[in-house]
Amino acid sequence: MIHVHHLENSRSQRVIWCLEELGVDYELVTYQRDPETLLAPASLKEVHPLGKAPVITDEGRDGRAVAESGAILEYLVERHDDEGRLMPVAGSDARERYRFWLHHAEGSAMPPLVMRLVFSRLDKPPVPALMRPLGRQFAKGVERRFLGPRLRELSAFWNETLAESSWFAGDSFSAADIQMSFPILALESRGGLADLPHLADFLARCRAREAYRRAVDVGGRFSVV
Repeated sequence: MIHVHHLENSRSQRVIWCLEELGVDYELVTYQRDPETLLAPASLKEVHPLGKAPVITDEGRDGRAVAESGAILEYLVERHDDEGRLMPVAGSDARERYRFWLHHAEGSAMPPLVMRLVFSRLDKPPVPALMRPLGRQFAKGVERRFLGPRLRELSAFWNETLAESSWFAGDSFSAADIQMSFPILALESRGGLADLPHLADFLARCRAREAYRRAVDVGGRFSVV
């Protein structure tokens, strides 16, 4: 049995979605964020030393803990996808694309999106009230000079990729699409898909999948934090 240690409003939704696509039995262990810091509870460190989600434990392998969303998806697909539903054939061009997008999601896509979220909170508690105007101006400068241009470059790259194929690795849905869904959802949450029709269409196709809808029913709406 796979246990998914699921932190509310976190990237662990992708793990639930992957398991639903594979039809693998699992149990959900849900954790709540600290209402003030929004950080994960200390109890997650009992599961993995980093104390972050997503993380899974596999009873079939003596309770082995696997952390990091990309590593978890690879682990699940390699162990539970004998039919190759979520991973292209080894040696194919699609497999190379699959590998790139599986790692691009967290390696290049999410860091500027997380930075944007952090800077957007510089004019909010717990930042002291007297510091908030300064924080607001600093955030605007970082957005204008760095984050905005970088995210426009990234999102254009994603949009152009999906103009050539229905899914990131090619014409077939794969775990790379599950992984890439999160940065695109994060971009959407900030109103960033108006001029990116292929990304909007991609999310519509994801949301139309039965496994996606089951994952939302189980783990809650795919909110982005």
